[in-house]
Amino acid sequence: MRVFLIVGIIAILISTATAIPGIATFYTQYIPSVCYGNQSQGVMVAAASDTFWNGGAACGKYYNVRCTRDHNVTVKIVDHCPDCSSTINLSREAFAKIAKPMAGIVIDIDYHQ
Repeated sequence: MRVFLIVGIIAILISTATAIPGIATFYTQYIPSVCYGNQSQGVMVAAASDTFWNGGAACGKYYNVRCTRDHNVTVKIVDHCPDCSSTINLSREAFAKIAKPMAGIVIDIDYHQ
């Protein structure tokens, strides 16, 4: 039992240590997407800015996004947002898991794959 607890604590520490600070915004039209065309990927999705788009290598990867208020959500990258001033552009539903959309469309976050 103690081994599992220690492994869990180490995993959390590594995850927190590798988190990258950024800014999140939200959008409301998810289809079509650069990665999947007209195929829906659900609503817990995001568009990657040039910061980590990497020529499309981000397509299909999952990221855990945490608001500075300690709320987090896991999203799948389905699109590219080359003109975004934010790091990641979350779906409105994903954004709502970590912040109130009415509070503003830009929030500080940490994220990691």
